[in-house]
Amino acid sequence: MPGATGPPDTQQLVDHLFRTRAGQMVAWLTRVFGPAHIDLAEEVVQDALVKALQQWPYAGVPANPGGWLFRVARNGALDVLRRHSALQSRTDAIVVELTRLAETPDLEPRAVEDDELRMVFMCCHPALPRDARVALSLKTVGGFSIQEIARGVLGSESTIAQRLVRAKRLIRELRLDLELPEAAVLNDRLDSVLEVIYLLFNEGYNAHAGEDLIRTDLCGEAIRLGRLVAGSPKTTSPAAHALVSLMAFQAARIPARVDEEGELVLLEDQDRGLWDARLIALGFHHLELSADGPVITPYHVQAAIASIHARSTDAGATPWPEILAHYDDLLEIHPSPVVALNRIVALAKVEGPRVALDALAPLEHEPVLAGYYLLPSVKARLLAETGDRDGAAACYRVALQCPCSAPERRLLLRRLQALDGWIS
Repeated sequence: MPGATGPPDTQQLVDHLFRTRAGQMVAWLTRVFGPAHIDLAEEVVQDALVKALQQWPYAGVPANPGGWLFRVARNGALDVLRRHSALQSRTDAIVVELTRLAETPDLEPRAVEDDELRMVFMCCHPALPRDARVALSLKTVGGFSIQEIARGVLGSESTIAQRLVRAKRLIRELRLDLELPEAAVLNDRLDSVLEVIYLLFNEGYNAHAGEDLIRTDLCGEAIRLGRLVAGSPKTTSPAAHALVSLMAFQAARIPARVDEEGELVLLEDQDRGLWDARLIALGFHHLELSADGPVITPYHVQAAIASIHARSTDAGATPWPEILAHYDDLLEIHPSPVVALNRIVALAKVEGPRVALDALAPLEHEPVLAGYYLLPSVKARLLAETGDRDGAAACYRVALQCPCSAPERRLLLRRLQALDGWIS
């Protein structure tokens, strides 16, 4: 919880609750107050968490801390009713709702999971700009601060704040509600939701700058939201299960992606004994559920590729022809220069570096890949495998001029230094 202070144990507990409960409380109060008053909902939740930090160190942590927070938030919402004239016309209905939830025995956040699901879909409404959808989802559903969002998606705090203000203004102007869309348009909205969730995951899994290669909190929040969507009978779909599968397989590798010194460890060099077996099992579970449908999405194919790595006992046992075939399928249903570049790696494993270099050549003219460090980095590795060390060194130098995280930059330097004849 940004800016909060307190004894370490209490601070840690409140931080955990902020991550796991803030979104649910904001979603619930947004439904109670109306989407036009998201700011009020966030204010009430923030006050409840501050009260926890102030009271728990002295009065002790309640037996049901999540329920305690909801009750305090309910009381705070009643105070808001008295202070804000804009809500006066709905006072009776709001009081009825707050009283109803208060009478729920042993109040649990599960009672408002549907509100959170609706909130996700509203945050990803196609009428909102794409970048605003991400920021709004992180803020209202994920419980992230503006500072954390800025760090996670590589934007300035002022830019993120402006996106949030603009998104909330559009919600008011367009009178968006928290109702799930009708079946006729649900799939289109679902595509937007899944896109935002996967973008959130990728921002955590592949940080584009700074010392942190991985933001596990972003990855964890993305998987939680993906499971929320896939697990609801109202929004479940094969694509949602495929995305959860993909994220679980990739997140399973996180413990092995960085060594004790914080240096990047590539997939081929990772200690697979460090991979998270529970996440791998979750990946296979959702991969099986994703097969229940006639449509194959890019998430399906990417999850299938990730599952092959997950079941391979070591890098040498990887069935690269099978992976290459999946990349061919992925290019067919989702043509993209980035997908084509990833396919080059599999192609090199199957047909050798020279064939892969020939296939790589057209990608060097793709505007989408301009400034993308992996393009010259992949070319450097292929040239090194053919024995062209001078050419490889030149490509690594080009890659070092491209934006990337600090661990990725150090890996490029190590690769460059490993080439014979390189002089610092």
